[in-house]
Amino acid sequence: MVALKSYYVGLRDSAFQFPRPSGADNYKRRNTKWRSPRAAVIPNFHLPMRSFEVKNRTSAEEIKVLRLITAIKTPYLPDGRFDLEAYDALVNMQIEQGAEGVIVGGTTGEGQLMSWDEHIMLIGHTVNCFGGSIKVIGNTGSNSTREAIHATEQGFAVGMHAALHINPYYGKTSLEGLVSHFESVLPMGPTIIYNVPSRTGQDIPPHVIHTVAKSPNLAGIKECVGHDRVEQYTKNGVVVWSGNDDQCHDSRWGHGATGVISVTSNLVPGLMRELMFGGKNPSLNAKLLPLIEWLFHEPNPIGINTALAQLGVVRPVFRLPYVLLPLAKRVEFVKLVKEIGRENFVGEKNVQVLDDDDFILIDRY
Repeated sequence: MVALKSYYVGLRDSAFQFPRPSGADNYKRRNTKWRSPRAAVIPNFHLPMRSFEVKNRTSAEEIKVLRLITAIKTPYLPDGRFDLEAYDALVNMQIEQGAEGVIVGGTTGEGQLMSWDEHIMLIGHTVNCFGGSIKVIGNTGSNSTREAIHATEQGFAVGMHAALHINPYYGKTSLEGLVSHFESVLPMGPTIIYNVPSRTGQDIPPHVIHTVAKSPNLAGIKECVGHDRVEQYTKNGVVVWSGNDDQCHDSRWGHGATGVISVTSNLVPGLMRELMFGGKNPSLNAKLLPLIEWLFHEPNPIGINTALAQLGVVRPVFRLPYVLLPLAKRVEFVKLVKEIGRENFVGEKNVQVLDDDDFILIDRY
């Protein structure tokens, strides 16, 4: 008690005491309505809670014009944690070679193997380091509407420019349920809807997209069904990105797609940019098709994980259930790199055929 008393006396006698108001000041304070400090008010900026206000400084129109978006790979350390140094280097290579946006924590980035803490941290990290140079689109979709809402709130709160949303998978739902699901997240900010029936087990039909397109926050759709579906949207004013690297050239130049959300651009961003910006180029497209076919020989992201490890851009670390491609495919990749030209690929190390023992497979992370 003696110590506390002496501390209180010290505070009372301190030079940092607030001045006591006079009688007139007391009267003013009792009869003046409290106002929030003006310095704390940022015009046109709101936390992304569930309302119909604008949620961040990025509009859907700024997302609609992007032609090359890379579904960025997430590298790991030998203990299974994120290798942020390798990740930053890879994102920087994308920026230097012309990618305009990145999908963080998508299928390629293995968001399905992340905790939500990891997921939101990586989105925030990407915004913090690169948000001024490239659009950061966070995959905050889920088969649970509750989780999708919560993750999207957090993603916009840490600064992502747009959200990527898949339709509810496995449990699936009705078409009315799809509309309700998307309408629950669209008010939060610019949104790309992702249609990939091969993974979700359910197609998102055009009726659903045209219904939710009434929202000004719908930037467009990443479509994996094919050219006819792409054209069905583009003729009706819906922005589409091809979700199939092997079809993206023809979708872009023959069917009205704005661009591509690409796995292959992790490896050759400069060539993929040329494919999306340089006009029809069937020869370049044909040159890249064997690489694209190789990448998708096994389900994504197995191919891209193996390729980036062989290029020395990331450590050869896999979170299970993903495993490396077999030796014959690794040898084939070295040949593809030489045919396309090592200078066109990310990284500076020589491409290698790694041994099986060079790879680390982690089951607890």
